[in-house]
Parts: sequence; structure tokens; C-alpha cells
Amino acid sequence: MSVPRIITLIVGLVVILGLTLWLIDSFSRLYWQFSYSAPLLGNLLLFLAILLIGALIVGFVYYVLVIQAGENRRQRRRRQRSSIKIPDAKSDAASSTLEAVRHQVAQIQDEVARQALLSKSREIETNLARGEIQVVVFGTGSAGKTSLVNAVIGRVVGKVDAPMGTTQAGETYCLRLKGLERKILMTDTPGILEAGVAGTEREQLARELATEANLLLFVVDNDILQSEFEPLRALAQIGKRSLLVLNKTDMYTDEDKEAILARLRQRVRGFIAPSDVVAIAANPQSVELENSEIFQPEPEIFPLLRRMAAILRAEGEDLVADNILLQSVRLGEEARKLIDAQRRRQADKIVDRFQWIGAGVVSVTPLPVVDLLATAAVNAQMVVEIGRVYGCELNMENAKELALSLAKTLASLGIVKGALQLLTTALQLNVATFLVGRAIQGVTAAYLTRIAGKSFIEYFRHDQDWGDGGMTEVVERQFQLNRRDEFIRMFIQQAIARVVRPLQQSSELVDEENEELGTRD
Repeated sequence: MSVPRIITLIVGLVVILGLTLWLIDSFSRLYWQFSYSAPLLGNLLLFLAILLIGALIVGFVYYVLVIQAGENRRQRRRRQRSSIKIPDAKSDAASSTLEAVRHQVAQIQDEVARQALLSKSREIETNLARGEIQVVVFGTGSAGKTSLVNAVIGRVVGKVDAPMGTTQAGETYCLRLKGLERKILMTDTPGILEAGVAGTEREQLARELATEANLLLFVVDNDILQSEFEPLRALAQIGKRSLLVLNKTDMYTDEDKEAILARLRQRVRGFIAPSDVVAIAANPQSVELENSEIFQPEPEIFPLLRRMAAILRAEGEDLVADNILLQSVRLGEEARKLIDAQRRRQADKIVDRFQWIGAGVVSVTPLPVVDLLATAAVNAQMVVEIGRVYGCELNMENAKELALSLAKTLASLGIVKGALQLLTTALQLNVATFLVGRAIQGVTAAYLTRIAGKSFIEYFRHDQDWGDGGMTEVVERQFQLNRRDEFIRMFIQQAIARVVRPLQQSSELVDEENEELGTRD
């Protein structure tokens, strides 16, 4: 109990006690004066004294126990509403994710992409601080989304501000529901499934807005189509709290409306509760009366308003927290994808450089058979540099072990032999036969180094893990990717420029020197 309330209680008790003593003394004197001359009047005064004292005591008790208790409850509710916060665990998780995103963004070299991600992270932080509830209206253009928004804005009990902006994404209104302290932002979106390039772009914008919603109102005007069902299910799978709204029910009989509602609830069973499928008539059709007057019925949206209010009051805090956390995680995934693409470009350049270094080594010192063991040192250095791109520092000893292990895997899988046959055939179609024998080893070494390098990229991309299928599966997959006709044509063109022509030029120089020596002799 607070100090002011204790003081009030003590003062009240003292006052009541003082008044009681004074009344008892006063009435006792009067009673004795009247008891002999007018006993009836004396008894009446005694009864009034007892009644007055009892009324004072009852009034005080009522104030302390009833009025104060009620006021205490109201104050507690006000404090709870004013001090409501996003659940600490989810808020901390979102903050930690955003901090990790900032560290990731610092690694992104693309200035435009980096600034875009930073802007998104700041926006999420702002939303985390404001705690506003975003309600997004989603569906086809003919389902009556805008009519629904207009009906809600016109009927909702509470404050409705002016539109925050009018764009191709529609209008966003800020409104309040009684009993809910948080602001509610309600956004109309472009229709999905529209034809043409512009329609596709608008649909993409609508989907982006839907993924940022705390509560999604998916509007249909009949049984849901498969083309509508897929985006609804996809949004539910990423955690979007959704209401499925059947609009234009004034166009159906009561039996037809109930039949459509039953089918809708059956279709979405498993990811939308039956109570979250509601029927409305946001803009009922006008009716011509017998006297030829036109009657415009009122929108029938109270089932939707009741369900929205119940959800937002019961789940509003969790919806905001879950959505902030989801947006933080999605932003982190976007940053990881950008970093992964950046690293892959850097690693691909390393592989491209070392494959031709390996080709040069083998071409200068040809061996009886093609074997990556001959270029182990080159491949080990390639492994070290690829690892460095992915933040993994390897020494040469460990890198050489990895390179030798992969070389043995290439040989055991028959990829060395397969590459030799594949490239020999391709070279014979593009190069004079007498040069093929000298070039084939270098070109094949370059090709095998490429497969090895691409395999190591996958290894480092997955935190130095070959996956469930091990090194064998990764190597086989890279071989299949790099034996496609379009790649082989491009690779042979590069090989001719980097291996065959230098060999041809070297051969011509040797022939010229031999001719000069022969002339001198």
C-alpha cells in the first residue's frame, strides 16, 4: 500500500474515532436529560446516534475497500497499457540480429547495396522503437480491397488520421482501436495476378508489403483460386498472421455464403483457423425500392472488426515482436546472400587465375599421364587464397593435404580420364592434330584445377563442410556442371588463347632457331 493511502487511512480512522467519542458524549448527556422527562425522545436520540456512527463506519469502509480498490485496478491497467513492451527475449533477438547484420554489411563492397541494407536496418530499429501494428490488405484487384479499407476507416471507433501517402501501393491510414494503445497502420496494396509487366511489378510491390505486415487481410470474393491460394500459403509459411476475408457476400444467398465459407475453411485448414475466415460486404450493391428510390445499404464489416480487435488486443505485442524478428532475420539473410555472391566472384577469379597457372606448369614440364599431383603446390596455394576469401586462414601444409585428397578423389572417380577424353575430342575439332598432343595435358590440368577450385568454394561456403554426400558428391556435381556443351565451347576458346597459341608460338620460335642453326652449318 502506498504512503499517501496509509496516511489517508490513519487520518480517516482518527477523525471517525474523534467524531464517535464526541457523538457518544453529546448524545449520552442528551439521553440522560430526556430519559426522565421524555423517555421516548431519549430512545430516539440513542437510535439516531447509533445510526450515524454506523453510517460513518460503513462509508469509510466502502471508500477504502470498494472505491480505492477500483481505482487501484484502473491505475494498474493504465500502467500496464502505458508500459507494455515487446517481449524481452524477442526484442533482444531482433537487436542481436540487427547488430550482426551491421557487421555483415561492413563487408559488402557494393556501396549501393550496403547503403540499402543500412537503411533497412535503421527502418527496422525505428519500427522496433515505435511498436506500430501494420495491417496490410492483400488480394486480387477485383476482390474489393479498397472498399474494405474505406469501410473500416469509416466505421472503426477511434481516431483516423489523413492518408500518410498516396502511391501505386495505395493509401496507408493511421487509426486506433478502443482498448488498444498501439497505433494501427492500415495499407491497401496493388492487386495481384494482373496482366502485363506493370501488373507484375505491382504484384511484387504488394508481396513485399505483405511480408512486412503484422496482420494480413487476404481478400477474396468467392472460393479461393489456386493462383490466390499459393501466395496466401507462402505468406503463412513465413509466419504471417492472416485473416481470410470473404467480401461481396451481399451478392450471395445465405446458403451460398455458408457453403463458400465452408469450402474456404476447408482449403486453408492447417494454417488459418476457422474463426479467422470471416464474411463481409464492404460495399453492398444499392437497391431500388418500390417507390423508385435508391437505397444504399450500410457496409457489413462488424465480423471483421470484432475479429481484428480480438486478435490485436490478445496478440498485438507478439505480432509486433515476431514481425520485427522476422524482418531482422530476413535482412540478415539478404546480407549473407550479398556477401556470398561477393565472395563467389572473388573466389571464381582465384580459380580462373590458378587454372591457367596449373596449365602453364604442366605444359612446360609435360608428364606421361595427366595427374593433379604434379600441380599440388599450385592447387595448395589456390586453396589458401580461397580460404582467405571466406575468412579461413589455412597454412600450406593443411592446404596441400586438402589438394592431394581432392586430386585422389578426382582420379578414383574416373574424372581425370573422362576430362582427358572430353577435352581431346574438343581440341581436335579446333586445333591442328600435331598440336593436340602437346596441348592436351596443359588444358586438361587447367580443367581439373577448375573442378577442384569450384569444389573448394562449396567446401568453404558451407563452413568447411563437404555436406552429407562428402567430397565425392561435391566433385561429381562440379564435373557435371562443367561438362555442359556451352561451357566446354567457352573453355576451349580460352584454352586456345592461353595454352595452344603460346605453344604454337614457342614451336615456331624453336623451328626458326633450328633453321638458323642448319643454315650456319
